[in-house]
Amino acid sequence: MSASRTFRVLPGFRLTLGYTLAYLSLIVLLPLAAVFLKTASLSIAEFWNVISAPRVVASYKLSFGMSLAAAAINAMFGLLLAWSLVRYSFPGKRVIDALVDLPFALPTAVAGIALTALYAKNGWIGQYLDPLGIQVAFKPLGVLVALVFIGLPFVVRTVQPILEDLDTELEEAAASLGARRWQIFRHVILPVLLPALLTGFALAFARAVGEYGSVIFIAGNIPMVSEITPLMIITKLEQYDYAGATAIAVVMLVVSFALLLLINGLQAWTASRTGRER
Repeated sequence: MSASRTFRVLPGFRLTLGYTLAYLSLIVLLPLAAVFLKTASLSIAEFWNVISAPRVVASYKLSFGMSLAAAAINAMFGLLLAWSLVRYSFPGKRVIDALVDLPFALPTAVAGIALTALYAKNGWIGQYLDPLGIQVAFKPLGVLVALVFIGLPFVVRTVQPILEDLDTELEEAAASLGARRWQIFRHVILPVLLPALLTGFALAFARAVGEYGSVIFIAGNIPMVSEITPLMIITKLEQYDYAGATAIAVVMLVVSFALLLLINGLQAWTASRTGRER
């Protein structure tokens, strides 16, 4: 073997690439292609009538709006939680660190039932919110609560390793030069964390858009009020309207892909800008 050749543990490029493409096609591309092909059985007018129905449009607004709001909330509080877990020592730290992963392990239906029991009018938390005029369960706010619950681990687990590798000497050097805490965070810490924070935001958003089990229990599923788009797809399937269900699914796929592409582009731009500044 010549010294110029690089040793690789995995098989050759052609075999590895072929296996990767075959696996990707079976798991991702073929199901997506089937969705688009099924939708093609509708005419343009029929497709437009399905996706632009008032009830469906209301579900789009609720699903995408609450998903973006939940991802933004998780980006903020997930960063604070990750910071606390990395930078501070306190009693029960390991318990809280383990609880972060609870939404991963907990069945979504169980999470939905638990959240509904907590935030209903007679629930442990809802009984104190109801006299204040705040209704969570069976309202759009309940959808937001459920999506925040299931999306938080994505931000925490994405940001946490970056914080652990972040050298505190840079912060100490900035402080010794007279920088204030906000200036240190804005100019030293945030540029390093921002790509990971955007990744966590994108993952939380992607999970929230397609979430079904934990939402249907607490949402109440009131048409035009608290009905999510995945429920509309299930309703179409129960009515054996497969073309209509796939038409709505195509809209969700296209919009979700466009938003994720925008977020990933922003992430790549931020990472490249941070690299140039260094």
